[in-house]
Amino acid sequence: MALYEHVFLARQDLAQAQVDALAETATKIVEDMDGKVTKVETWGLRSLAYKIAKNRKAHYVMLNIDAPAGVVAELERQTQINEDVIRYMTVKVDALETGPSVMMRKQDRPERGDRGPRGDRGDRGDRGPRREREDAPAGE
Repeated sequence: MALYEHVFLARQDLAQAQVDALAETATKIVEDMDGKVTKVETWGLRSLAYKIAKNRKAHYVMLNIDAPAGVVAELERQTQINEDVIRYMTVKVDALETGPSVMMRKQDRPERGDRGPRGDRGDRGDRGPRREREDAPAGE
C-alpha cells in the first residue's frame, strides 16, 4: 500500500468538535476501504495568506494515510462534496513521519531568541565610505 499525507482546511466558523468530526469522517472513509490512518494532527485555527470563500482563517487538519490509490480517490471525492472543507491536498510520500510534524514542532521553538538581535543575518562590519555611482545622470 502507498503512503499519503492528506491536509484539509475547514471553515473558520466551525467549532472544534465539528472539525474533529470531519477528521473522524475522513478516517472512517479510509478504514472502510481497507486503509489505515496512522496519525491525525489538528494544527488549529490559523490565518490564511489570502481570503478563500470569504474566510480569513481556517482550521487545519493533517492525516497520515497508509492505503491503496482508490481509497485516496474516494476520500478526495467525499472531501470535495463537503461544504465545510474549503481546501484539501493529498501528497504521496516515501515515508510517514513518526513524531510530530513540522507544523507542530514550529510551536516549540523560540521566536527570535536563539538567532541574536539581527536575526539570521550576521554583523556586516564596517563597510567603509560610500562611493559615487558613475552611471547616475548629473543634476537630476
